[in-house]
Amino acid sequence: MPSPLNPNLAATFAPPVMEARRWLDGVQFPPERPLINVSQAAPVDPPPEALRQAIAEAALNDPQAHLYGPVLGLPALRAEIAQQWSADYGGRIRDSQVAITQGCNQAFCAVLATLAGPGDAVILPTPWYFNHKMWLDMAGVRTVPLSTGAGLLPDPEAAEALISPATRAIVLVSPNNPGGAEYPADLVRAFYDLAQRHKIALIVDETYRDFDAREGAPHDLFTDPDWADTFIHLYSFSKAYRLTGHRVGAIVASETRLAEVEKFLDTVAICPGQLGQIAALWGMRNLRQWVAGERAEILARRAAMVAGLGALEGWETLGCGAYFAYVAHPDPRPSPDFARALVREAGVLLLPGTMFMPKDDPAGQRQLRIAFANIDAGGIAELMQRLAGLAR
Repeated sequence: MPSPLNPNLAATFAPPVMEARRWLDGVQFPPERPLINVSQAAPVDPPPEALRQAIAEAALNDPQAHLYGPVLGLPALRAEIAQQWSADYGGRIRDSQVAITQGCNQAFCAVLATLAGPGDAVILPTPWYFNHKMWLDMAGVRTVPLSTGAGLLPDPEAAEALISPATRAIVLVSPNNPGGAEYPADLVRAFYDLAQRHKIALIVDETYRDFDAREGAPHDLFTDPDWADTFIHLYSFSKAYRLTGHRVGAIVASETRLAEVEKFLDTVAICPGQLGQIAALWGMRNLRQWVAGERAEILARRAAMVAGLGALEGWETLGCGAYFAYVAHPDPRPSPDFARALVREAGVLLLPGTMFMPKDDPAGQRQLRIAFANIDAGGIAELMQRLAGLAR
């Protein structure tokens, strides 16, 4: 007999992006109609040359870059985050309230490991980021779905009705993956007040904050002198500096919680990769203007997506922002079938809404996520032509 499997892991769905890539097996894309891959929210271009040079110099000349480092990350990077975030959000963050992780997914897993175990519950707005749901399933933590309304915005009153003695946290992602929604500051504050009243955690994943269309701080939670009692902030350097392969993320939380996070990180990875941290620190100190240019380009692509989708007959844009458009499609086929058929019928790879929704929620059958950050204005125009051509 085969050795046993952890039932929680065995019951967790397969990684959606990997599943979608398998749809490409055996499909040929002619030169005049190459594949348009809008399935994954990750930069495909390398970091800017100056940053690559900084990485190379560290690899060649800094012996410490190849050794174990502190479990919670390089002190200089933690200090830089504390200083810049304090200025950006108008609050006070101490170096000791910052930890560095191997990407933002690990940050989420580490934080949840300190908050919840088997039998506990965590509230996720739908559509949710599938890796958040996967980790909760693996850990035996019950996911409580919170339906969203107009603009894919969650309702604090609806969330309050879902809180039970088992609830440990509410998780928000803003700008949102997969929906693209940018949560208004007063909405984030309302969720913070809700979490504070019920003595649960509010986790806000701000991986895409560098591409928020709004100016200034996206919320004011760090201005509360007691923010660390309730609020946990997550961030990724992958998108802003194109460091996806280096896996650098961050947690901002109380020192007490980070002492528990340290146990998790020491067991899983011992320490974050040194070269990635060196790159993130160099980027924070030198690439603010470059990131502003990247943001302007993403906002231009967002505008092109909104205009293009608005001209497609029968399609409805449910949300659009940062790297994502989340749409309702007019095809009679359920979204998993339609998404898979798009590979052959249109040369387009995207993800069905069912990958971001509970199995029993029928809304996912009519929805799709389009991750548009890696296609320029010409690519977006071509995508719209192919989608429009399906109706002919």
